[in-house]
This record gives sequence, structure tokens and C-alpha cells, in this order.
Amino acid sequence: MALKNKYIYSAKTVLVFKNSPTKRAFYPLQSDTVDLQVEGTGWQLLFDRLRISPPSINIYLSQLNTKDFIVCSDQLFNINKQVESTQKVISIKPDTLYFDFTKRVVKTVDVKLIQKLSFTKQYGIASEILLNPKSVKVAGPIEELSKIEFWPTDTLKLNNVQSSSTLRIALQHSIHKNISIYPSSIEVKLPVDEFTEKTLEIPLKITNNRNYNSIKLYPKKVKVTFLVALSNFDQVNESFITATVNTDEWSVLHHNQFTVKLTEFPDYCKLINISPSKVDFVVEK
Repeated sequence: MALKNKYIYSAKTVLVFKNSPTKRAFYPLQSDTVDLQVEGTGWQLLFDRLRISPPSINIYLSQLNTKDFIVCSDQLFNINKQVESTQKVISIKPDTLYFDFTKRVVKTVDVKLIQKLSFTKQYGIASEILLNPKSVKVAGPIEELSKIEFWPTDTLKLNNVQSSSTLRIALQHSIHKNISIYPSSIEVKLPVDEFTEKTLEIPLKITNNRNYNSIKLYPKKVKVTFLVALSNFDQVNESFITATVNTDEWSVLHHNQFTVKLTEFPDYCKLINISPSKVDFVVEK
């Protein structure tokens, strides 16, 4: 009979803020965990000690449009509608929640995909990984947003990948309570294909020939061998690759050979080698 009686006990719960001000950035000056003074039966006190159902309650912040604090007791009616009917919240400690405010601004930043991918042998990313959306809106105080250049995703971890896929991945949570991100997740399209080897002959281009010397290269072309996705095999040709030599190696560094460098090369291909990697030359003055 005693367990059926009503008692007052303390229960901790987490606050979930709703209806945040749209033009004011804020962060709470106290913990988001509060103590509820709850009236319940002895059975609840015995079996649900220091627990409340649900484990969190909503606090509405619409009043912050005109003031810098919220009085929880003003929302007791709505709070009691959220908890079990056999429980009754009598008071909240602390009852008054204080907030620090700064001017709220919105900034658009690019999303950075954080990934740890491993592929089945001969497979890899065939073209650009597509993110949708590519950028997100970050809202908060201007001094905090000035430090943000991009927003990272959670780490995408996949092993032994051998086919294309579309996934949804969450963005990393902000460590600052007064910064919000929208949307909170993005779609990632991974174009995966089998790779095969391809070799192209690429004509060499001379750079930094400031004195307009007549320079002859031996050979005039180099063979570039690389891995390319089967779906792109016919598409990738000589126009996708630019091979250059720099005359500063002769005029400034006094080298007797030029080093071949690729100044343009498809991101979705994997270079194997350049043959030859160094070329002879003759300068006619």
C-alpha cells in the first residue's frame, strides 16, 4: 500500500531546445542537464530511481526573441504533457536558464568528405566523387564563423569496394552549442570501376623559354603509362595530359637534361610511369 502512495523524488533529464531564435546566436550559460522534482508513486521511486520517461524534455525558446533568459516553471504545463501520465513534474532546478547572445549570421561553406576507403584489387574511384549538396549553411556568431572554411563529414569507412554506390552520411557535430549546420547530412555518390593499364605518347612542351632560344628535345614525345577506369578508357586521350620541361633547369640550374613533369593529368587516373623521365636537349643560339 505504501508503494502506491505519491512521493516527491529527484530525477535528472536532458533539455532539448526548440523554436530557437532565428536572428540571434546563443549558447547556454549552464549545463543542458537539470534536476526535476517529480511527484510519482512509490513503485516509480523504487524501480525508476533518478529516471524519467522520456529521458529528455523540450524547452521552447521563443521568449529569447525579447529577453536573455527562460523561466522553466512557465512551461510546466507543456513539460508535464511530455512525461508519463503517472508522473508529475513539480519544479526544475535550476528554474531560470540564462543565455549569452551575439549577432547571428549565416555562412555557406563547402563540405569536405572524410573517407577511409579500401578497394578490391584493380578497382578504384573512376571519376569525381559527387556530394549533394556540395555546401551547407552554418549559422552562429560572426567571430566563430570567420574561422570556418569548410565543414567535414563523419568518416566514411568502406572496405573491399568494387561497385558504385550512393550513401547518406552525417556531417560532424559542432563542438559549439551556438553554431548550427543545415542540412545535417549529405548524399555521397561513389563512382567505382575496374581499372586497366593504358599508354599514350604525349608531345613535350617547353616552358620559361624567356630568351626565345631555339631548343630541340630528344625525344620530342614521352610515353605516359597509367591506370584508367574501363568506362573512361576510350575517352581519355592525349588532350587530357600535358607534359612539360622547364628551361630554368638549363639556364639557372645548369642541368644537362630536362626533367619531364605532367602539368595536366586526370584526377581519376593513376600514374604508373613516364618514359623517359628525363630528356636530352640542344640549345641553338
